[in-house]
Amino acid sequence: MDIHEYQAKEILAGFGVPVPRGGLAYSPEQAGYRARELGGDAWVVKAQIHSGGRGEVGGVKLCRSEEEVRSFAATLFGRQLVTKQTGEPGKGVYRVWVEGASDIAQELYLGFVLDRKTERIMIVASSHGGMEIEDLAVEDPDSLHRMVIDPAVGLAEFQARELAFSLGLKGGQVAQMVKVLRACYRAYRDHDAMMVEINPLVVTRTGELVALDAKMSFDTNALYRRPEIAQLRDPSQEDARESSAADNGLAYVGLTGDIGCIINGAGLAMATMDMIHLSGGEPANFLDIGGGASPERVATAFRTVLTDTNVSVILVNIFAGINRCDWVAEGVVQAYRNEGLTLPVVVRLAGTNVEAGRKILEESGLPIIAADTLADAAEHAVAARPKLAA
Repeated sequence: MDIHEYQAKEILAGFGVPVPRGGLAYSPEQAGYRARELGGDAWVVKAQIHSGGRGEVGGVKLCRSEEEVRSFAATLFGRQLVTKQTGEPGKGVYRVWVEGASDIAQELYLGFVLDRKTERIMIVASSHGGMEIEDLAVEDPDSLHRMVIDPAVGLAEFQARELAFSLGLKGGQVAQMVKVLRACYRAYRDHDAMMVEINPLVVTRTGELVALDAKMSFDTNALYRRPEIAQLRDPSQEDARESSAADNGLAYVGLTGDIGCIINGAGLAMATMDMIHLSGGEPANFLDIGGGASPERVATAFRTVLTDTNVSVILVNIFAGINRCDWVAEGVVQAYRNEGLTLPVVVRLAGTNVEAGRKILEESGLPIIAADTLADAAEHAVAARPKLAA
């Protein structure tokens, strides 16, 4: 789960990371008031969306008067910002962050991520901030410094100092960087984060380190024990289909194909999408209904898939262990009738109560296409597409 910049800054500031003073605004008038409240003669107005690269597409601007703050904010509200990370159609802007401008002498990059290879938290840092990490890796890979943290020990002070020196910091800046690094690590660890990124972390003309931008993302599976993080979720920044699926306890990711998938288990879902590709088709989604799926849950999965207007075929692939094939079959029949389906539906069942499940489908009298294997199911789904077009 992602959160907004201002939310990430609030969390990091609570652990001791220095951030600029700022204020949130939900209207151009409120943005102007925030500038007046902050004081000074220059402010930065930032669109709050779940994406990096906002400055490249006109989502960030340095303003030198309250009127300019209001005017620029007015151009942002209700706008869809399209960045390299959002893709089309972009993400809507419904709030902006106004903060006092900083006098920047140097920009650094700092990120904490989960390194799955070492199963450790890894720090990635660079003396060239302001760029996306992907661009840094391509354009200046030698500037990237990596450090793995032992979870049994945590981030030791000598490690933090070593990283500070490698970035070219000197004197009191080293001590400041140690504080920032250890604070970010604690924020990551204590909130079950998946990423903490400060880009840029700037050195001001007076030698102070300040986090000008911040991003955090969290392990969705740990939100049950982090209610203070779960409440930061912003559904307006999510795919409406994915948001609706999450509210119903389904794991859904929208894709660009036309074969809707309803599957139990992430591994089986990935294998099914691969088989659809091999058969010449394109999956419209990843959807895992999970274990113990009731007929009602299966019907909910159908409704979720059908919200994608590109779907022309639905493929149900269930290998029942905790699930039962007869429950799934009842759900398929229920969804077919209640939703008034006209799309081809391909169903492959295997595992617990498979014979009972197949019998329910056969006796339903519905034109459901049965498949014995995953390969058969994928081929039937791909073959059914032109029938719909015809």
